[in-house]
Order: sequence, then structure tokens, then C-alpha cells
Amino acid sequence: MTDIVVLHDKIHGLDPTAYAETIRDELPDLEVAVARTPGAERDLLREATVATGYQIDPELVSASDNLELFACTFAGTGHLPLETLEAEGVAVTSASGVHGPNIAEQVLGYVLADVRNLHQGWEQHERGEWNHYQGGELRGSTATVVGMGPIGQEILARFDDFGVETIGVRYTPAKGGNADEVVGFDDALEAAARSDYLVLACPLTETTEGIVDEQLLGALPMDAMLVNIARGPVVDTDALVAALRGNDIRSAALDVTDPEPLPADHPLWSLGNCLVTPHNAGHTPNYWDRCTEILCDALEKTSLRPLAQVS
Repeated sequence: MTDIVVLHDKIHGLDPTAYAETIRDELPDLEVAVARTPGAERDLLREATVATGYQIDPELVSASDNLELFACTFAGTGHLPLETLEAEGVAVTSASGVHGPNIAEQVLGYVLADVRNLHQGWEQHERGEWNHYQGGELRGSTATVVGMGPIGQEILARFDDFGVETIGVRYTPAKGGNADEVVGFDDALEAAARSDYLVLACPLTETTEGIVDEQLLGALPMDAMLVNIARGPVVDTDALVAALRGNDIRSAALDVTDPEPLPADHPLWSLGNCLVTPHNAGHTPNYWDRCTEILCDALEKTSLRPLAQVS
């Protein structure tokens, strides 16, 4: 009998078969199977106690005899049939935090390349040109991180390591956190006005959609940098293009855009002070390892760890 079924969902170009192998290494006493076809998924979900993957068919949830836990391999769960899962008594866990280290490193990569003016070094290298140029220092600057979930906390920790003064923006500032100062969204504009770096690491909600608009971009210092690893619509794209063209801010680095994918003729591609990457900050070779850790924690919390003893 199958204990855990890995659904055949590909994330960040990673093979779910490797995920299954990682689970087997961590839980060698359990029977782990990969549902490679819709038929196999239907059959395996009838008997498995645990399923893990990006999404799950609500009809298959209802048809399952034993399913007790669905471990989503995505940070969010809004795309899942949550009502069905709840009605069938299936606990749900997400992969929140799985992206933290790699996305934080990508943010620091953007920022360090910018502050050290490495783009000029790369351009001169292409031309075979030996000319000294100036670079700045990150230490002593101020960075505001909008969103203090697992990813935002990782980013703040990296900035702290570099001696950066940090401001965190979150819905409930009374909760505090690992920033030097924590404020609410009502104070985001004032925080931006004091920031050398504004990093967006928040979910897309009614509050955050379009939060970086003409007014906020106008409040940023002219030598500030915007980094978006949240969701494209958090930023008013037209307002950002205008700010970059007018040198109202120094630069931007965008791993997410609105629209996405960014059309080849979009003006953001042609701006020398804007770096666009194709929503790949979430990729890490450690993705399945972290998903497995989260799955094991969920098994402990739901008292399902000794599955092999009852199979």
C-alpha cells in the first residue's frame, strides 16, 4: 500500500521523481510512489494517506479513502480546492519559506552589482577596455523590505550581515521582527523616503496591488534602487518606466513584471538602469530537500509520522 504519493507536477524545471527519492531517503520505512499519469494519480490517491505536489483534483480528493494530508510544494495555497480538502478532513501544508535563502541571495546579488557598479565593469570587459570606474558601499545604507514573511525575513537578515539599517513593512507592526524598525503599510511612503533600497517581498493583495505608484516612486531618493521579487502588479509599471526614464530613481531590478512574461518590445527591456530576470529567483537546487523537510514537519504535527507501522 502506498503511504505517500508524489503528484507529477513540475516546479522551476525540477523533476518530481527526484522529490520522491529525497522523501525515500528521509523516510525509508514508507512506501513512496510517483503518479506519472492521470490514471496512476487516480489509483494512488485512493489508497495513499499523504499526497504532495503543486495542485490536486477536488474530485480525486473526494474519491480518496485514506487521504489525511496534502503537502503543497508551492508557497501559496490559494489555487487549491481548500473547501473540498477541509470538507474531507484533509490537512494542508504549504512550502512557505522554501524560497527564502535563494531569493534573499538573488536580492543581494542585484544590490551588490548595483552598488559596486558592476554593470559598467561588464560592459568594459566586453569592449576589452581598461578604465577605472567608481563604486559605492552597501554598509551604512538603509533598506526597506515590504513584507516580513519567511522570504522578507531572510532578506532582512542578509542586509543586516552587510551593516545595512533596515526597515520592515508588515500588516501588523506590533508583531515586530528582525528589522531595525518595523512599520505598517500606512507608513510605507515615509519609509520609502528614507530608503536607499526598496525591496518588495510581499504577497499580492488589495493592499499591496499598485503600492509602488507614481507617488511612492516620487518619494524615493533619486539615487534609490527598487527590487521586486514579489508579484508584478505590486508595481505600477507605467509609473516605473517614467521614473527610470526621468532618472527619478537610480535603478530597478525586477524578477517579476506586469505584464508577465514581459513582451519583447516592452520599454523596460531597453532601459539601461533596469535589470529584468525571468521570474527565476525561486529556483534552487535545494528545493526538494526543503520541501521534504516541510513534509516531515507536517507529518510530525499531524501525528502521521509512523505511517509504515499502520500500512
